Amino acid sequence: MRQLRGQERAITANRQTSWSFADAFVAEDEALRWARERAREAGLPSVSPGTGGALRLLAATADAKAVAEIGTGTGVSGIYLLLGMRPDGVLTTVDLQPERQQLAKTAFRAAGFAGNRARFIPGRALDVLPRLADGGYDLVFCDGDRLEYLDYLAESLRLLRPGGLVCFEGVFADGRTVDSGAQPAEVQRIRELLRAVRESQELIPSLLPVGDGLLCAARRG
Repeated sequence: MRQLRGQERAITANRQTSWSFADAFVAEDEALRWARERAREAGLPSVSPGTGGALRLLAATADAKAVAEIGTGTGVSGIYLLLGMRPDGVLTTVDLQPERQQLAKTAFRAAGFAGNRARFIPGRALDVLPRLADGGYDLVFCDGDRLEYLDYLAESLRLLRPGGLVCFEGVFADGRTVDSGAQPAEVQRIRELLRAVRESQELIPSLLPVGDGLLCAARRG
């Protein structure tokens, strides 16, 4: 039994090392490093390189021309999304803080994207999303208020074209989502989101172990 526990510890350690390697696999250029540093200075979380790489891949796979992002931050995730989108694609990004969006604009320019590749809308997501076009988006990326994630899901189902993708960042909640102990309301909300996506007849789901957990789903055609 003691030997088995030792083997389990070795397997766990190897898996964690492999996950760390995978999450750092995507190399970041100067524009991404600049945006990430601005996020650190502001005390804001930003997507990991592994999560960014997954978003870039998903946007490219979807041949995305129109993407909606909830939570601009300083532009880290936006750069990744734009890198995967079509050359004529437009990212619509929503954030409560206009000053963050100014930093993202600078980061996008530094990454070589023309000004018309992104549309910045300041405001609360649940006030802005109802104004966006039904079925007008290939991908919706949600990295806003975790308490509103279920509401974002409902809006995303309206916004997405058939076959479009919705992604939610941070669903592991630093391990709290699977912790059996008492958890805050935002973790309970994430658990509800996971159940809703997994049980939905409209979605084909997958949970990717990158960064702090990326929940993805394709809308059925």
